[in-house]
Amino acid sequence: MSFKTFVTQKLGVDKAIFYTLLSRGLSISTALFTVFFIAKNLSPEEQGFYYTFGSIVALQVFFELGLTGIITQFVAHEASHLKLNSEYRMEGEEKYRSRLSSLLKFCTKWYLVIAILVFIALGIFGSIFFSKYSAEHKDIEWFLPWILLAVGTAFNLLLSPITAFLEGLGKVKEVAQLRFVQQIVHPIVVWGGLSIGGKLFVSGADAFVRVFIVVIIIAKSPFFKILKNIWNDFGSEAVLYMKEIFPYQWRIAVSWISGYFIYQLFNPVLFATEGARVAGQMGMTMAALNGLHALTQSWINTKVPRLSGFIAQKDYKNLDLLFGKTMKQMMLIGTSCLIAFIVVIYAIQKMDFMLFGIHIGDRFLPILPLSLMAWAIWTMFPINCWATYLRCHKKEPLLLNSVVVGILCCISTITFGNLYGVYGITIAFALLRFVSLTWINYIYRHKKREWHND
Repeated sequence: MSFKTFVTQKLGVDKAIFYTLLSRGLSISTALFTVFFIAKNLSPEEQGFYYTFGSIVALQVFFELGLTGIITQFVAHEASHLKLNSEYRMEGEEKYRSRLSSLLKFCTKWYLVIAILVFIALGIFGSIFFSKYSAEHKDIEWFLPWILLAVGTAFNLLLSPITAFLEGLGKVKEVAQLRFVQQIVHPIVVWGGLSIGGKLFVSGADAFVRVFIVVIIIAKSPFFKILKNIWNDFGSEAVLYMKEIFPYQWRIAVSWISGYFIYQLFNPVLFATEGARVAGQMGMTMAALNGLHALTQSWINTKVPRLSGFIAQKDYKNLDLLFGKTMKQMMLIGTSCLIAFIVVIYAIQKMDFMLFGIHIGDRFLPILPLSLMAWAIWTMFPINCWATYLRCHKKEPLLLNSVVVGILCCISTITFGNLYGVYGITIAFALLRFVSLTWINYIYRHKKREWHND
């Protein structure tokens, strides 16, 4: 068997996955160097601010309410009945063309409003939080960098439905290429900014550069013509938000909000209880683990349009064949990456490895809590596969699980974080992830039988 055959058939690396992996792979490889740049140019306390910025920016989920992922699925369902011609127009029944157009108009209006609300909310909340818990770090300039990041986040949110819409149209490879360009520019902005003393300003600068890249590529490519033609194709049929999207979205929204309490609360709690240094260790550890997680998600995320299409056509045989193969490939790659990560960090810490006079291992969590967080990320590999499979049916059966686990994680993070610090947080979190893994597997098997036997 040739290497090309092994990669394409056994590992399932098609063109969409290839470009996504290039983007994610570049992100992870550059993240390793970013660790050095952060360690070299930011103090341990500034590192804590840097990663806590990211956790608080994630509050945008309370406004976006999971609509980005829903857009891709709804568009894929409508587009499965249409075909794009050489003039960049959708061909097919007027009903589906009109519904597709209504989706684009709705998304544009929705995200314009929430982008404004996100900027206001982040600006106010972030300013209050950092003012309260950074009294001992008066020498760290955080206010202007935070406002810059809030503005950049709002603009990125405003553009997010465009890429989600294009993915739903089947332009997964092209969107992956766009994100690959963003990942190429990202280290230039971050490393260059840190090297010239930009410090915390680099996060906001990076956000603005991402916006600029999306705008330029969309404007100079056929994407603009495709979207413009879809916008003008509105007829008598429309997707009704309250009747079709909202009954599904509110469940997704609750799941996403619960996800904030599951994954983003660590840094703010540690920042407030143990200080910026420990928050920085957790932030850098989670940045690396989330990067590995995002890398493996390329396998399942690039299959959403095809999975949704099979479901729309009730072709459950091919649906399960594609899903089963994709999940096996993802689990193999993900498990291998996590094991390698733990071994490398353990070796770095054990040998007290130094680079440019910096103890790199000290910027990550100690090996026990790091391993516990790695286990938690591993559980997300099968969980996200099952969740994607179920949500491609335009249903959200994981609502109760998300709410319960989110509440328990919130309580355990705050309680054990105050009592036992980072060890209390990570042990409790690892146990809760096991409970969630078992529960969601049961839901997946039960709902699959129920929906496909109707």
